[in-house]
Amino acid sequence: MLEVDETNLSNMNILKRVEEAKEEKHQRRRWQLGYDGNRGDDGDDFRDEGREGERRNSVVQDEEERPRGRRKTEVQPRKKMESVSYEMEMGSRWWWVVVFTVFFLPVIIITTLLFPGATVKDFDTTEAVTGFLQTDSRWIVGRDGRRVKLACVNWVSHLEVVVAEGLSKRPVDSISKEIKSMGFNCVRLTWPTLLATNDSLASLSVRASFQKLGLLEAVAGVQSNNPSIIDLSLIQAFQAMVKSVGDNGVMVILDNHLTQPGWCCGNTDGNGFFNDNFFNPDQWILGLTKMATLFKGVTTVVGISLRNELRGSRQNANDWYMVRGAEAVHAANSDLLVILSGLNFDTDLSFIRDRPVSLTFKGKLVFEVHRYGFTDGQAWVDGNPNEVCGRITNNIRKTSAYLLDQGWPLFVSEFGGDLRGTNVNDNRYLTCFLALLAELDLDWAYWTLVGSYYFREGVVGMEEFYGVLTWNWTQVRSISFLNRITALQLPFRGPGIIEGNSHKLMFHPLTGLCIIRKSELNTLTLGPCSSSDGWKYTSQKTLLVNNTNLCIRAETQRKPATLSSACSDSNSIWEVISDSNMHLSSKLSDGSNVCLDIDDNNIIVTNTSKCLSKDNKCEPGSQWFKLIDSGRRSISTTSAMSILESSKLLWEL
Repeated sequence: MLEVDETNLSNMNILKRVEEAKEEKHQRRRWQLGYDGNRGDDGDDFRDEGREGERRNSVVQDEEERPRGRRKTEVQPRKKMESVSYEMEMGSRWWWVVVFTVFFLPVIIITTLLFPGATVKDFDTTEAVTGFLQTDSRWIVGRDGRRVKLACVNWVSHLEVVVAEGLSKRPVDSISKEIKSMGFNCVRLTWPTLLATNDSLASLSVRASFQKLGLLEAVAGVQSNNPSIIDLSLIQAFQAMVKSVGDNGVMVILDNHLTQPGWCCGNTDGNGFFNDNFFNPDQWILGLTKMATLFKGVTTVVGISLRNELRGSRQNANDWYMVRGAEAVHAANSDLLVILSGLNFDTDLSFIRDRPVSLTFKGKLVFEVHRYGFTDGQAWVDGNPNEVCGRITNNIRKTSAYLLDQGWPLFVSEFGGDLRGTNVNDNRYLTCFLALLAELDLDWAYWTLVGSYYFREGVVGMEEFYGVLTWNWTQVRSISFLNRITALQLPFRGPGIIEGNSHKLMFHPLTGLCIIRKSELNTLTLGPCSSSDGWKYTSQKTLLVNNTNLCIRAETQRKPATLSSACSDSNSIWEVISDSNMHLSSKLSDGSNVCLDIDDNNIIVTNTSKCLSKDNKCEPGSQWFKLIDSGRRSISTTSAMSILESSKLLWEL
């Protein structure tokens, strides 16, 4: 193994150029998607609201109907399809070919000859998984025993049309490729029970389903963008969706969202709990069995989420029939993960603590949980962000995350927020929740891919502001949000991930970046977590650069933090403070306290601690850093052959 240290900077510089080239490619790709954003108060980019055409009046669902269901949603007008250019300049491509030939190739050849056995594992967030998945304690793994982290996005297919959203805007293959290009390796594809159990519904053509609802414009859109789908039956169209996603190297989890097609979820909608008006347990078992059988042998279908968001006045632990559903799925298709939801809109799995799940099979059980900003009402607006974050993360640990310690995988199958960046409740929640996802290294699925709906709650063309894509499905809604979740799309820990000694990363959830050092100057800045050397948080509460004697020191307020070998005084001691456990505080020589912070250029500085308690008007996000465990190799430790692999991207630029 070729280890690169501070005295061997040539390979590091090469890797840095490769990483920069790769990042430049991704940024170019995202800008080509037509993104044109402004910056919100929280630092998130969001689309300019002064778009062509006037907004429709807001339509808000009755709060009593959905007291803890999905959020209120504003309705927006339809927009014309916007053209997107994917052309690349050949001059840029050939420039990189010249650079590779003149500078990279000689170093690669020489280094390979000197170190023929050097290898390094490559972590690709969208790496296709061959074969079915299973569990190993709290981890989901592939058949080789190596961890497979689910980094999914929800694709809605359970509304009245019973067709995956977006097919009137864009070809399905193009959408599937977009999913992978954004770094997601999995789709949670929703479906209603009646699609599997009602032959009349399943055999209805896509065209007829739209026509029944008077959606003639959508018919024309699907005819234009997906002519091979428009006259398929609904169940065939669902299969076509699964095939398209799988053909593009993305896994699929089939989510039984509700019984009758329509929007979810309300306490009194009749779909909430077993034996509700529209939730017959026997029909549900039949639907799960048929869907599991339909996709038997399809290796990209890796699991079934048995039921979305159990809820309502009838919910109770005694009638929680998830074990029956799991056994039925396994009997029909033993390859699938069975994913079990809890109570209270899937926020509560605490009853499992005293009622352990017992199945006749092993290695396939996963639990799921949901969390949104609105789950806790307006707590994030009304309360101090540190105090609310601490209280809610502690609640999550008690009600669901405790299962990790018991050796069960926990899948956050829904979380999300308003990606315009203007919703304070969602902004604060997301920053806190992303830190928890990183700390626990959870599998997850973002809600949602959908930019707009064919027909939702009586409204045609409703825009989805939680959606990764925009109304017309051709653009990314928030490039900054994709950047924030990039690090979370890769595993930090787990079987086959740890290489050498584990270390800490200092994750900054407001940006999705980590504290890294620029080797040539020993300055500290935010950068890709994959570029971090790693940190050691000692028993003396110093923060050391991994495998060095250099520690972080606070010098003065509003000045950059420094790296030094003088690590014995108070300036180099960092306490984790505040209810959020994300403020790192040190005491200066004059006795004043400061916290790590970032300036406008993402340089790590020290400032007076802010928003520690009580105040609900200030924003602590810039000072939030989460120390997380990781065993993932940084790009500063590599091999000649990995450089050769990385050089392939030059030909793709």
